[in-house]
Amino acid sequence: MAWINTHFYSTVLGLNCSMDVILPEDDAGLGVDGSVWDGESKLPVLYLLHGLSDDHTIWMRRTSIERYAAGRRLAIVMPAVHRSWYTDQSIGYKYFTFISEEVPKIARKFFKISDKRDENFIAGLSMGGYGAMKVALNCTDKFGAVASLSGALDHTALLDPKEFKNLKNREYMEKFEKEEPLVINIFKDFTINFGSPDDFVGSDNDLIAVLDRQIKKGVSLPEMYIAIGTEDFLYPSNITFRKKLDEAGVRYCYHEEPGGHEWAFWDKCIQYVLDWLPIKK
Repeated sequence: MAWINTHFYSTVLGLNCSMDVILPEDDAGLGVDGSVWDGESKLPVLYLLHGLSDDHTIWMRRTSIERYAAGRRLAIVMPAVHRSWYTDQSIGYKYFTFISEEVPKIARKFFKISDKRDENFIAGLSMGGYGAMKVALNCTDKFGAVASLSGALDHTALLDPKEFKNLKNREYMEKFEKEEPLVINIFKDFTINFGSPDDFVGSDNDLIAVLDRQIKKGVSLPEMYIAIGTEDFLYPSNITFRKKLDEAGVRYCYHEEPGGHEWAFWDKCIQYVLDWLPIKK
């Protein structure tokens, strides 16, 4: 496989951005399968999204995604979005528009990548699992399949109005930051990206609400794959989302096994996702 580091200007964000791209090669080298791609037809593509504390390089650094993709007729695009939650931010920039519209447009301009719905897929882990599901559910005409690995699929557990009010209390915040720096960052991220709990609930950022609206409209939903470790702190979030799918009679593929919020789990599950993708021969 060819691994290409791509740097480009985003008109949507008004800044230079980065993405890694994996493309098939005829001869991938010793011990790795060569491509089945003819080199001329447009490739199916998987947009593979990173988590909250990561960037576009993380899938190459923490997994063997390049080796797993070898021998497949598939392009993999891995963009960077910082801590944006793949969202048109309440205070900031339009990262949802960037990832759902601009990145695919730029990728298709640079590389031989298909624009067909049934050849466009999106997946991610943690924040990226949320982002992948949000893009796929809001853009059902663009993506034929979506996979969430340990995704934050239901945010309602975070929505305690008292906690958000305390964000304006300087004394409380200083104490909170010393005691729980990671937790306070999550609340800051939520405010920057989504606004208040009232802003979030029922919006296009609320996956449960989006799913409900799309089901009621009768739109054709993408094929779905959900994977979660039974010891993952996001396990309840995934169960809530699954319950909504079950109640609506939506078909999906589900995988769980012992494991936490960790790369050992994601490295294993991305292999399952690649095998699951509905890629036409």
